[in-house]
Amino acid sequence: MSDGHIVVGVGGGIAAYKVAEVVSRLVQQGNPVRVVMTHSAQKFVGAATFAALTSHPVATSSFSEAYPLGAHIELAERCRLLLIAPATARLLASCALGMADTLLSTLYLQCQCPVLMAPAMSSPMWEKKAVQRNVATLVDDGVQMIGPGEGWLSCRKLGKGRMAEPSEILSMISSTLAH
Repeated sequence: MSDGHIVVGVGGGIAAYKVAEVVSRLVQQGNPVRVVMTHSAQKFVGAATFAALTSHPVATSSFSEAYPLGAHIELAERCRLLLIAPATARLLASCALGMADTLLSTLYLQCQCPVLMAPAMSSPMWEKKAVQRNVATLVDDGVQMIGPGEGWLSCRKLGKGRMAEPSEILSMISSTLAH
């Protein structure tokens, strides 16, 4: 553990439940963690889950009393790593295009630390040329992608698009922080 915190941005997908395990294990390892959730993410996992795991309020809006300068500015200031998981097609596009249209995409633009993304979506979405262009742009910009893997998807089909398992995400975080 070093000075600063890890920010975990939770996107709106069924795989959001896996992110709770990632956050819990990061905290158990002694890492200060802050969580940002998109509006859609809150439909899958409640903010109370992440607040309980981190002992910190969850940021869901750029402007709140908890962050007088703006959540994107204050969270980025001491951020040593940003993880976005699940990274939905929308989040990939917003970040690749530099759109500050949500707190999470604005935070991505503000952060000057390593960024990891764990994409998760259906196979047809993952295979779209537009999504692949956005992924290529993000990789060219220095973002490290974790997965996606192949397996059973929430659309009840087998294919590529499954979010990486928590152990794989945690391994990549450890590796990134060690450098």
